[in-house]
Amino acid sequence: MTDEHTETGTGWPQPAGPARPGGPAGEPDPRPDAPDPDELSPLSPQGRPEPGDGDDGESPVAPAEPVERDSVERDEAVERDEAVERDEAAGGAAAAGAAGPLRRFSSAAVMIGVLLVLLGFTLAVQLKTTSTDSSLAAARQEDLVRILYDLEAREMRLRQDITTLEESQRQLRSGEQGRQAALEEATRRADELGILAGTLPARGPGLAVLFQAGPSKPISASGVLDAVQELRGAGAEAMQISGGDRASVRIVASTYFLDGENGSLIVDGRRLTGPFTITVIGDPSTMRTALNIPGGVVAVVARDGGNVIVEDREVAEVSALHVPSTLEHARPVS
Repeated sequence: MTDEHTETGTGWPQPAGPARPGGPAGEPDPRPDAPDPDELSPLSPQGRPEPGDGDDGESPVAPAEPVERDSVERDEAVERDEAVERDEAAGGAAAAGAAGPLRRFSSAAVMIGVLLVLLGFTLAVQLKTTSTDSSLAAARQEDLVRILYDLEAREMRLRQDITTLEESQRQLRSGEQGRQAALEEATRRADELGILAGTLPARGPGLAVLFQAGPSKPISASGVLDAVQELRGAGAEAMQISGGDRASVRIVASTYFLDGENGSLIVDGRRLTGPFTITVIGDPSTMRTALNIPGGVVAVVARDGGNVIVEDREVAEVSALHVPSTLEHARPVS
């Protein structure tokens, strides 16, 4: 090897074996068991140990291999542990992520179930309330037939009113005759309104309803008012009430009834003594049926010991007039 190779480091590498000991002048090793110097040379065939030359039959470099294997095994074990930890962390995160929506889904399901139950209960109660009529369910067959007859009669009257109004409309639109028809229609309408308002007398078929008090309880104002309401519901068109002294008061929408002294009644501020008679114009059969319904006026008065006598009149006269009150605040709108 030249000095150039030595300085530049391009020569052969120095042997890694143990340094050869020497004497002061490079003399041989004085130790009796010292190896031959030529055997320590890496280039010498004798210097390269053969496999199996050692005491245990292994190469001198064999101890380095287990050390390297142990290091590799430790690295693999560390990698496996890290992989297991990562898998456990990922599994825990996935489980936590699945548990959250599950809890949320469970809460939402419970709330939805409660709302559905409440909605079903409300619908059931509503259907039961609307489909059940206690008064009709407890009525007898005869009462139901009578109520049905009253409804049919009312329907017939309404259809007749519709036909009359349509005929009046046709006449009002028919040219020259329209003016005369309009005048006649206005007069007829004014007469009807006058009868309803109590400012005009009226006559026609109807009933005379006589109230006779019992020995223990007089005729009450509430009982007379119930009779008036039932007659109005049966199609009464004009009514008046008379006392035992022949004094009469026209019954209109604003009429009120109060209990007076000694079994008397106060009707629109006027005192009437018994017995009391209501004269009403309308369909006699329908109004009679309304008064005789179970639990009606006739039944209540009879229960209190009194008596109600209903008489048909071919011509019932309602002659008492109602004096309208003077308007202070209301004005017609044109």
